[in-house]
Amino acid sequence: MSTLPTLASRFTALLGASAPIQLAAMPGVATPALVAAVANAGGVGMLPAPMLSPEALEAAIDDVAERSSGVFGVNFLMPFLDPACVAVAARKTPLVEFFYGDPRHDLVEEVHGSGALVSWQVGSADEAAAAEQAGCDLVVAQGTEAGGHVRGQTSLLPLLSQVLGAVAIPVVAAGGIATGRDLAAVLACGASAARIGTRFVATNESGAHPAYVEALLAATAADTCLTSAFEALWPDAPHRVLRSAVEAAEQLVDDVVGETRMGGQPVPIQRFSVICPSRETTGRIDAMALYAGESVSNTNDVRPAADIVKTLLAEAAHANERS
Repeated sequence: MSTLPTLASRFTALLGASAPIQLAAMPGVATPALVAAVANAGGVGMLPAPMLSPEALEAAIDDVAERSSGVFGVNFLMPFLDPACVAVAARKTPLVEFFYGDPRHDLVEEVHGSGALVSWQVGSADEAAAAEQAGCDLVVAQGTEAGGHVRGQTSLLPLLSQVLGAVAIPVVAAGGIATGRDLAAVLACGASAARIGTRFVATNESGAHPAYVEALLAATAADTCLTSAFEALWPDAPHRVLRSAVEAAEQLVDDVVGETRMGGQPVPIQRFSVICPSRETTGRIDAMALYAGESVSNTNDVRPAADIVKTLLAEAAHANERS
């Protein structure tokens, strides 16, 4: 019986995981099933919290906990922060993560007060240093190759080098990572783990709409663009999407392009809305926010999330053997 290779790091030691892999918290995509699958495979699953009530968040956390005995946490987007939800996440999970806002000592203290660790996703060395100064236990350095909302203006490897030079706490690398070779590369550069999003959109457990997944599978990095087009609900926040989605939305004239469900309630999707299409979404899927990182070039099939984690670890171990 074969065993999976282990890639121990400061990240795995800090969180008690066995794989230096973190699932990106993608609203509409990172379902409890996907979060649990990554956690069960030895990585760290991340549950997205935007627009959830405290009750809904607690139910989602309980759902993951019933599916998994692995490590998972909750991610908060600062523009949509609900302090009541932070209290729930800190009480019920070992990791609470924040993104898209200046690091705040009061939030870190609150989370630490409940016994959880704190991560902050950053886009610059200065922001990473501020996160460490605020008391964070780790940071995620996000390069501009990343899909979804992008905080900084620097590609991953230069940013990773800068952040590693600015902080002493563990650093997770994010942006354009989809293969074991990518994982091995960022670990060799000093990262303690890799944060992966786009590759996990194309999984059996993903909540992404099938047409969204099909578009990812057909795309390459050259088909993505960093834009501010999908700004309804979240203005002035650059994001990487498929260029075809921008072009399709530009050709429409209707203010509403579809409908989805949140908290069991129907929600209209405005043209150029920040909301990406989930399985529950109807309408012009091709004209919605189809978030995609440059790693889409290596997102070529739909598989169980556990298989992807296993492949990443095996490929990374093989890359290390060849180096």
